[in-house]
Amino acid sequence: VQLVESGGGLVQAGGSLRLSCAASGFTFDDYAIGWFRQAPGKEREGVSCMNSNDGNTYYADFVKGRFTITSDNAKNTVYLQMNSLKPEDTAVYYCATVWYGDTCHGVRMADFGSWGQGNQVTVSS
Repeated sequence: VQLVESGGGLVQAGGSLRLSCAASGFTFDDYAIGWFRQAPGKEREGVSCMNSNDGNTYYADFVKGRFTITSDNAKNTVYLQMNSLKPEDTAVYYCATVWYGDTCHGVRMADFGSWGQGNQVTVSS
């Protein structure tokens, strides 16, 4: 399993970024993929997840209405569109696969087994 994130960077508050998570080494449709983030000095927290079977999505309350998770199955890629970014969104963002299958049950770290290397997102005020 390989997950490679890209698309991070520096943006001003109120701006947008789109993160990509390119997946390989497994059957893309068989596993749900989610996004997490970890800010300096803080624990990793769940951001969003998408079921690979029915496309249902889950979002943490602090990103609802601002972030959107989508997938392109032809490209084996999951995206996280981040709009109205805030300085508190600054973190390293990780994508990860649910270890047991194609369905998320929220965005709980214990459900995720394979992780990307992380991608820095910095939002300036």
